[in-house]
Parts: sequence; structure tokens; C-alpha cells
Amino acid sequence: MKKGVLLVNLGTPDSPETKDVRRYLDEFLMDERVIDINAVSRALLIKGIIVPFRGPKSAKSYKEIWTEEGSPLMVYTVKATEALKQRLGDEYHVEMAMRYQNPSIQSAMDKLRAAQVTSIQVIPLFPQYASASTGSVHQKVMEIVSKWQTIPSISFINSFYDNELVIDGFVQNGAKYNPAEYDHVLFSFHGLPQRHMLKADETKQHCLKVANCCDTITGANRFCYSAQCHATARLIAEKLNIPKEKYTLTFQSRLGRDPWMQPYTSEVVAELAKKGVKRMLVFCPAFVADCLETIFEVAVEYNEEFQALGGEHIQLVESLNDSPIWVDALEKMVREEGF
Repeated sequence: MKKGVLLVNLGTPDSPETKDVRRYLDEFLMDERVIDINAVSRALLIKGIIVPFRGPKSAKSYKEIWTEEGSPLMVYTVKATEALKQRLGDEYHVEMAMRYQNPSIQSAMDKLRAAQVTSIQVIPLFPQYASASTGSVHQKVMEIVSKWQTIPSISFINSFYDNELVIDGFVQNGAKYNPAEYDHVLFSFHGLPQRHMLKADETKQHCLKVANCCDTITGANRFCYSAQCHATARLIAEKLNIPKEKYTLTFQSRLGRDPWMQPYTSEVVAELAKKGVKRMLVFCPAFVADCLETIFEVAVEYNEEFQALGGEHIQLVESLNDSPIWVDALEKMVREEGF
């Protein structure tokens, strides 16, 4: 009998064609944890406005990063999964899934069930906890097993924002570029609406009410995505000896008109260019695999905006992808659960 492991990344279209991108966006954005408004308004917004208009634009962007092997996020996640299988050996049955589109969590869970695993460890591949990512994976797995007659022991990884091996992985990748040679360093994380942070504060007395509320992890903000992002950036900066005045934490990929977590990456890039910053190094530590948000949004779009305003170059620091240290981190997460 084997122990089960389920790795889950966010998802990717099956192809960069508009119809597949629209299908992906529809499933992703219709998740009540992603767009957390009432069901009718969400359907009208997503199906009537966002997907029809955003689909062709996103498809064009996906075509820019698509490789012969497929979507970079899929390619790297598959490679990391295969490497983990080799590390863990015959004692474990490892499956990989995407929260949205393919391979689905349902199909992966069916395989684990068919293998009659004695336990299942679920590892959402998001370093920082957010209801819209990790929380959504947890909910989907629980919905699936709620229909099973017999349910094995199941554990969930909540976050690994301060995992030493994960931090060291980003440090190793960043060190290759010698951060001291850059005028400024950005730590750009995926953004979320401010209301998500407020809802995560169960005390209702901390988020956006306490000065510098994200600077330190406390009991009140231990599940706060923003606080965990600040912790990740601080740990990487400390190991690379990047002084506080030389780096900025920002949030990218906002959608809609509601206030999102700030400062916005696009605005900070513009401000730094206008101040005379010429060369900038950018980490994206919310992503364990390079994807549209890193390869295209940062390395292409922000770089073009930066250069148009007088900057010379934005250098993206690669994500963990399928690096040995990332596989080390995954293996340690699995084995330290004590299954």
C-alpha cells in the first residue's frame, strides 16, 4: 500500500487558441473564491464582459510564451512532479493536477482512489496562502472526497512562504544576476482585491487598521496573503544582502475597478523609471513555475513600459520551475508530514 501525494497548480489553457483561453478564464473566474460576489452578478460580469473581451487578448499573450512542449507552467509542473516521483520512490503514489482545466483535481483524485492509497497529502503549489488559490484547492478536494464512501487520512499544506529551501531557491536564482549591480529590486507578487485581505482578518481589528499591518506575522494575520508576501520578500532580501531602501514589494495583475493590494507593480515601474532608475531586477515569489504573469507580464510588458519611460532593462529572476532545490523542498514537505 502506498501513501498518496497530490500537487496542484493554478491551471493553464489547453492551447493558446482563443476558445481554449476563454474556457480556462471562464472556469477560473467563475470560482466564487476568486470573484467573491453574488452568483448572478459574477456570471453577468464574467460571461458577459470579461471572458468575451479578455479572451482574445489573453490568447495573443499565451501565443507569445507557448513552447513546443506546451504552456511553461504545465511543462515545469510536470517536470517537477516527475522528479518528485523519482525522489520518493515506490512508497508513494504522486499525482499532479490543475485547479482549473486539465488535468483536473477530480481526475487526479480518482487515480489516487483507484490506487487505494492509505493517505493523501495535498500540496497546493502557492507559497503564500490565499482563499482564491490555496483555499480554493482545499475546498475542491473536500467537495470531491465528501462523496466517497471511505475517506483516507488527508492533510493539507496551508503555505510555505518561509520554507528555507524555497527561499534559498529564489536566492540562488537571484544571485546569478548579482543584485548589487542593479539600481533597484522589485518583489512583484500576484495581486488580490483588498476585500480578500479584510475578509481573511477574523479579528476585524488588524487588516488596514494597524499601522504597517503586514510587516510582521502575528496571530491576527497569520493567514494573510499580503503579510506572507512581505515575509517572503524580506527573507530573500536578507539572504541576498539587499538593503531595505533598494527594494520595493509590489502587486501585479489587478482586474476590475475595486481597490486591490498596493502598491501596483505597473505604477511603481513607471515611478522608478521617471526617477532615473535604469536597470531593475524583478523577483516573482508567488509563482513556483514561470508562466504568463512572469514571462510575459513582467519580462515583456513591464519591460516595454519601463523602457518607454527612459529605463534600460528589467531582468526577470526565473522561478523555481523544476530546479533540484525545489524538488528538495517538495520532498521535505512530503516526508516531514510523518505519514
